Order: sequence, then C-alpha cells, then structure tokens
Amino acid sequence: MANFEAYQEYQRIEDFEEDSPPGEEDLLVHVPEGLKDSWHHIKNLDNFFTRIYHFHQKNGFACMMLSEFFELVQFLFVVTFTTFLVNCVEYDILFANRAVNHTGTGQNPLDRNKVTLTDAILPGQQCTQRIQEDSWIIFLLIMAAIFWVYRFVKVFCNVLSYWEIRQFYIKALKIRMDELCNFTWQEVQDRLISLQKEQQMCIHKKELTELDIYHRILRFKNYMVAMINKSLLPVQLQLPLLGNVVFLTQGLKYNFELILFWGPGSLFQNKWNLHPKYKRSGNRLELAQQLSRIILLMGLTNLLLCPFILVWQVLYAFFSYTEVIRREPGSLGARRWSLYGRFYLRHFNELDHELHGRLGRGYKPTSKYMNSFTSPLLTVFAKNVAFFSGSVLAVLIALTVYDEDVLTVQHILTAITVLGVVITITRSFIPDEHMVWCPEQLLQCVLAHIHYMPDHWRGNANKGETRDEVAQLFQYKAVFILEELLSPIVTPFILIFLLRNKSLEIIDFFRNFTVEVVGVGDICSFAQMDIRRHGNPTWMSEGQTEASVYQQAENGKTELSLMHFTIKNPRWQPPQDSSVFISHLKEKVQHDAQGGPSAQLLLSEAPLCTSLQSHESGTGPDNLLASVLAHPILTASGLQGREHGFIPPSTAASAAASVLASLSTSQLAHVGRGRSHSLLPSSVHPEATMYRSDRTIIDSMTNSDSHTRSNALHSEFASAEMSLHAIYMHELHQQTSHPQRASGQWQNLVPMRDLHTNTDYQAHSGLGSSISMPTPVHLGGWQEEEEEGDENDEEINSGSTPKQGTGSSC
Repeated sequence: MANFEAYQEYQRIEDFEEDSPPGEEDLLVHVPEGLKDSWHHIKNLDNFFTRIYHFHQKNGFACMMLSEFFELVQFLFVVTFTTFLVNCVEYDILFANRAVNHTGTGQNPLDRNKVTLTDAILPGQQCTQRIQEDSWIIFLLIMAAIFWVYRFVKVFCNVLSYWEIRQFYIKALKIRMDELCNFTWQEVQDRLISLQKEQQMCIHKKELTELDIYHRILRFKNYMVAMINKSLLPVQLQLPLLGNVVFLTQGLKYNFELILFWGPGSLFQNKWNLHPKYKRSGNRLELAQQLSRIILLMGLTNLLLCPFILVWQVLYAFFSYTEVIRREPGSLGARRWSLYGRFYLRHFNELDHELHGRLGRGYKPTSKYMNSFTSPLLTVFAKNVAFFSGSVLAVLIALTVYDEDVLTVQHILTAITVLGVVITITRSFIPDEHMVWCPEQLLQCVLAHIHYMPDHWRGNANKGETRDEVAQLFQYKAVFILEELLSPIVTPFILIFLLRNKSLEIIDFFRNFTVEVVGVGDICSFAQMDIRRHGNPTWMSEGQTEASVYQQAENGKTELSLMHFTIKNPRWQPPQDSSVFISHLKEKVQHDAQGGPSAQLLLSEAPLCTSLQSHESGTGPDNLLASVLAHPILTASGLQGREHGFIPPSTAASAAASVLASLSTSQLAHVGRGRSHSLLPSSVHPEATMYRSDRTIIDSMTNSDSHTRSNALHSEFASAEMSLHAIYMHELHQQTSHPQRASGQWQNLVPMRDLHTNTDYQAHSGLGSSISMPTPVHLGGWQEEEEEGDENDEEINSGSTPKQGTGSSC
C-alpha cells in the first residue's frame, strides 16, 4: 500500500452524458412559474437522495418519527431507571439482610416480618437527598442531559427534513403514504430519474442515471468497502494465543468515518468534495503528519470518554439482552453476519436492502456449514453434562409439582434457572447423528449467495482453518456482544497505535483512488466499476485491463460488482469498457454451455437436487440454484435422470453456463418487446417440474393485487441469476489462476482473449438483456447496517443442525 503514490494521480472524469460546466453554486437557473414549489436545483443531493432512500426503507414518515421518539424515551428510561436502582433501593431489605417489623393496628402478626416492595424503596425525599449528595451521579446526569438535548434537537431537525421528503413523495413522485409499502426501491428510483427530466434536481446533468443516485447515497460506504478490500484499515489484529483476530465494531467504524469523512479535520471539505490539498502529491508527508495528529487527538478523546461509553454499553446490553437470554439461552449461540463480514462481502454500489437480502439468503447454508463442525471430545462432555444437569432438574421439578412450598427454599428458583440454561447450552453442542452433510457442497452453496470466497478455501472446506475464517465473517451473537462491550476499551488503542501508522497510506489512497465525476462530485474510483482501471486479469478481464497489482480490486470485486449492479439495474447503460466485458462474458457463457448439460435436464432434476442440498421445498429460483449446485453430485454418482439415462459428467460451472445461456437465449426472443417479464428459458417447457407451480403464479399475476408478489418473484430470479454468475466466474477464476487444480474438471474452457465479439450480443444491451430484470421487493424496510438485522437472522436460525463426524459424510 505504501507504493500507491507511484502509479496514479487524482483524476477528473467527464460524465459521458454531461454537457454542462461544473460550479453549481455560481449558476443562475431559470425556474418556470409552475415549479415554484418544486424541488429544483437541490444543492446537497447526497443528503436528499439518502433521505429519500431511508424514507422508503423505513416505511414512511410515521414509522420513522415514532422510532426516533422512542429512542429518546428509551435513553431517558435507561438513565432514570439506572439512577433509581442505584440511589432509591434499599438492597439490605430487599435481600432480607435486615429485618422489617410492621407495627400498627389491625396488622396481622404473621405479616409483621413480611417484606413488601414498598419496604425496599426509599421515600422520594430521601432518594433525592442521596442523589444530591453524590457529585459523581450529578455529573453523569448532566452529561446525559446534554446528550439527550443534542439528540432532541437532531430529532426535531429530522422531523422537519423528513416532512419535506414526505411532501416530495406525495407531490413530486405521486406516491401516497398508504401505498408506499407497495413500491420497490427500483420503482421509486425510476420515478426520480423521470422527475429529473422535468424539474432538474441536478442542474449539471440533463438526465440522472441509476449509478449517479447510487454514488450519492453510497459515496462514503464505497470508500469503506474499498479500504477493507485493499486491507488498508487495521481491523485484523495478531494477538498472543488467539492468533489472527478481526475486530471491527460500531464504535470503531464510527471513529473511522468521523476521522476520514465528516468530522472536524476530515479529508472531505463537504459531503461531495475531497479537500483540494489532498488531491496533490507534493505535500503528502505534511498531510500524513497532520492526519496522524488528528487520529492521535481522536484516540485520546476516546480514551477520556471510555468510562462513560463503557457504562452506557454495559447498561444498554444488560437491558436489551438479559430477558432474551433468560427466555432463550440458546440465542447467544445463534450466528450473525459480522460488521467486517458485511464490508468484506459487500459489492461496490450495493444498497443496504440489497446487501441484507443477499446475506439473508446465505444465512441458512452458512449456518449449516458452520454447524457441520464439531469436536467429538466436546460432544461426549456435553452429553454427560446434559445428563447430570437434566437429572437434578427433573428431581427439582418433581418436588415442585408435589409441593409448591419447595419454591420458597432459598436459591431453588436460581438452581432451576441455571440448570435449564446449562442444558440448553450443552444440547447445542450435541449433533444430530442422522443427517449427512458435505462441507464442500455446503461451501459452494454459501458462495452462491455471498459471492466472495478466498481461493484457498476451495478444496479445504473440511479444514478448521477455513471454518475459523468463515467465523470471522459469520460470528456468534455472544461474540458480537462481547466485542461491542470491549469496543470502548480497544478502540482508543487501535486509533493511537495502529491507525496512525497508516496515515501516509491513507493519504495516498484517497489521492490515487478518488475521481471527480461532473454532476456527482468526488467518488471512490473503485465505485466506477471500471474494468480497464481496476480489473483483475484472473477474473476474466485479461486483455481489457491496464491495472497494476495495486490498482486491482481484490477477490474479483470490480467484476462481480459490475455484474451485480447490471443485474439489479437492467436499464442502466454501462460505459464502453464495461459493455465490452459484459459482452465477452456472454459469449463465453454461450461457448461453455455447448459442452455442458442441457437446461431442460437440469430443471427436470430440480426436486432431486433440492433434496440433495438439504433444502426445504422452495421457490423456482431456489430449485434452479439447487439443481446447478447439486448436478455434479448426480453425474459423479451415476444416478439416472428422469429420462432413465445416465447423466453425462459435468461441473457446477458447466451447469451454470447452460442455465445462463438458456436464460439469455430466452430473452433474445423478446428483444423487440421492451422490458420482458418472462422468467422461463425458451428451452424449458412451461410444465417442467420446477416451474409448474411457479408458472401458475406467474400467469395469475395480472391484477394489481399481485403486484408485490410479482416483484418478489422477479427479485428472487434476479438474485438466482447473480448467484449463477458468481459460481461461474469463480470457476473460471480458479481455472485461470490454478490451472493444475482445474485440470480434468473443466475441459471445455477457452481463454477470454480467444473469443471474438458475437454479433448476437451487442455491448449496448448490457447484461440486462440476458434475463428479465426484476426489482427488489420491499419487505417492510431494511435498516442500515449499523442498526443491525439480528431479528431476521435469529428467525432463520432454527433448531439444531447436523454435525460433521457424527453422521455420514460425503
């Protein structure tokens, strides 16, 4: 990373649709009389588009404001209730360490020593006096009050700004609030693009593109994704005994963003422009020293605030998770995508709801893969601990049923609760001995959804090292809570001792990987998804890229991000270099499909393949993906197909190519019909097994009541197509970078450079012509990464999962 300055300077890119000069603050634009109340010439389009997106994802004005109101109330409750518990409760009486004697006329003698709740609560005057005598409590309350007032002012400003966004939805986009949940983000985005032609929200461009909107919403997140991809941020720590540990928490992420993007002394002078001094290489050493001082100051500030933040973290975690742990002790053993995993697996220009949907689909297969590992020694230990604990618990429950007075014995309830927790935890370590799992197949299924996988995972899915690396992306909920609790302590040291050493590399990174796009501002050059500038020759861009090793995005992120964005936004017209890459990819898919199994064969075997992948009966897209992943198992096993003939040998890549080619061929028949919504390959009969039920669904979606359901199905098919591309591209990457590993498995591959442009695939059509491009369905709003998505994850994680080593294995 230290050599970044050697190969590239800051650049300014003229947008290919641009014909207006920069400098919007200096331009006078005539506004027609009819647009006086319009949203014309919006100066901060970053905030505007971001608020429009959040408004849609969070289900409108009422839901957003109610959530913010309860956040204020929640903070007040935590502070007030904690103060009450510390100063207004007499714990000696509550724990019966001090006797209570009730005297009075009519008092039952048997109740004189009985402790009531009011006995343990101090009178209001005495409680107030305790608080006033404790200067430390008063100081904390003042700090809490200042923070609450700040939050209140921020909420008030949000009410005003989001009320304007509400009016924008109603008046400009013509979307009523009661209909908002029926619109997908792609539909809202299409209306924004159409509105630009009428009202010129951005005066620098006659027309907005999907990429323009994504760039403004994801400007800083694209930088974060790129820095994680290039291993610039110090989130991987080498610790004694623990080895390589990934540590990235919400607090550490907040500090990174505060230092780099929007805090005092940050590299950006506003929301859309990098400060000019960071665009020149002459004073890079001086700027690095300045950034180092800012990081040091921020680290010392974190160290000073550490006690207050730590107390808040502990209190919030206690109030949030204690009841859940008591009710469901196994919830700590549930897994979630780590914050590092979300950045590592995120495509450039991938919105939050797209990322959450993709990782949500990969939750089950990843859980199954992680649960396929177990320790035989730990299993024996867990079985015996569960037996002894269960025996004691059974006796206590039997005694309680016989005589409820047993519950009055001291610590009996505590013993029952602890034993129940112990049994729940130990059972999670006991595998199901009747199920069969194949780690390699499971990891391939995981790849289909998460799209990224290091090369050394292939062929090593059964190794503990691979599992540990997957665990860095897919962590236990208990590990997440522990990391967040430790964050106030660890964050200052990461800033002071690790991030400061990266100051020069950070300065060089922002200068070398920042480009100015007219009408958009300064963005991360990786977000352009420019194959020529950031492509990797081992990821099908050989002969099309001029990138050096330092300019290449790691793990094929440029190529995969381009594919993902094109599939999600089928109307987007990619630049020339990107169009050439997509066109060459389509040609190669068609070429390789000729040596693979027929799409009709794959689809006819979908139910069996779904069973082999241990999936429940799913939708058409799920069955389609399962058939591609499991087809190599069928060919290797010599099982007979539906036509009672042996299935010819093939690989997952050849199967994926066959299905993708079939989908593409299907769409070529609809070229003259505009944006087709046909989901069936032309070679597949409508009554084919996997599509029989889905064909009924598709045919029935002709009225407005089925609009949301139709969008959901289209979105699933688009996700399945991207999954097929991910599998196919990874196979080609393995063949290019590790030919000895791929020999004998993929015989029909030819290098991309040996293919010539096919006249049937025009570059201007993009990938969108390969399949009907649905829009992602709105499922009630996806929160941003920092607001977590744990509830959905926990719903997916159900029951125990089979372990490798106890049952049969592949």
